Amino acid sequence: MIEVEGLGKDFLVPEKEPGVWGSLRALVAPRHRPVTAVADVTFTVAPGELLAFIGPNGAGKSTTIKMLTGILHPSRGRARVLGFVPWEDRQQLSFHIGSVFGQRSQLWLHLPPLDSFNLLARMYELPDDLYRQRLDRLVAVFELGDLLAVPVRKLSLGQRMRCEIAAALLHDPRVLFLDEPTIGLDVIAKEAVRDLILRANRDAGVTIFLTSHDAGDIEKLCRRVIIIDHGQVLLDADVQSLRRSPHFSIRTVGARLSRPADGFACDGVEILKRKGPGLKLRVDTAATPIDHVLQALQAYARIEDITVRTPSLDQIIAHIYRQKGLPASAPAEPAEEDE
Repeated sequence: MIEVEGLGKDFLVPEKEPGVWGSLRALVAPRHRPVTAVADVTFTVAPGELLAFIGPNGAGKSTTIKMLTGILHPSRGRARVLGFVPWEDRQQLSFHIGSVFGQRSQLWLHLPPLDSFNLLARMYELPDDLYRQRLDRLVAVFELGDLLAVPVRKLSLGQRMRCEIAAALLHDPRVLFLDEPTIGLDVIAKEAVRDLILRANRDAGVTIFLTSHDAGDIEKLCRRVIIIDHGQVLLDADVQSLRRSPHFSIRTVGARLSRPADGFACDGVEILKRKGPGLKLRVDTAATPIDHVLQALQAYARIEDITVRTPSLDQIIAHIYRQKGLPASAPAEPAEEDE
């Protein structure tokens, strides 16, 4: 569905000079310096895949999506989406892809969603019968019946995002690009949006290309993750294998024993907290198997309750950055004008 090889994008950013003469020179003879937003990105996406494309601010995620949707021309490299070169075949490609940018709306703010849906149906040249059929299905699945006549500006962020995704699916795209679709949503709204994304992928077979800063989106939606930073791919792996990798070797064990835990000790285990019969342990499973810790606990006392927690995806990603010697955040990508 998507093939990317050596894709890169550079921007020319104005150089700011201090003082009055610097401001005057910037007006008369401005100077620019090149900034690389995407350096060298290579990957493929299979049909029906649900891919997370993640990284810190300024990593190049949004710039990559804009190249794959034809909004931006790359400085180098090549890409094909559904067999189309996005920046050369943008009009043809637009009939087969959808996009949702969490911080930008494709709906008219002062009009109800139904008016925007009607306009999009005309833009995508949908026959009236087919449009009504798809709209009825989306209204039922996304529970939009009470929202169709309400001006978009009066909708909550979660309601608006449901309408945004429905609008992106109206022309039955084969690939859906989602850039921060849950940003700013509360917990309940996030779960609702995630469920809708999963339905689109499972029921309609839509290939999903997702960027997000929310680890919950990645853990609950995606089977594969690409981590990008400074415009380059750091890691490309499926989420389950990432959880089994050395980055996930640390476990936190909480236990409640049948007697006070004052005398408990175990080689290779760090005791984080000890209070009465309660224990909180830190275990590096690469050095000390969990079985060894459980046997030591059982030998000391009867285990009345126990939990074993793995690190969150946020912690693992931060650990990967540290191992690569990279900062956990980066400067924002240079601003560019949309076509």
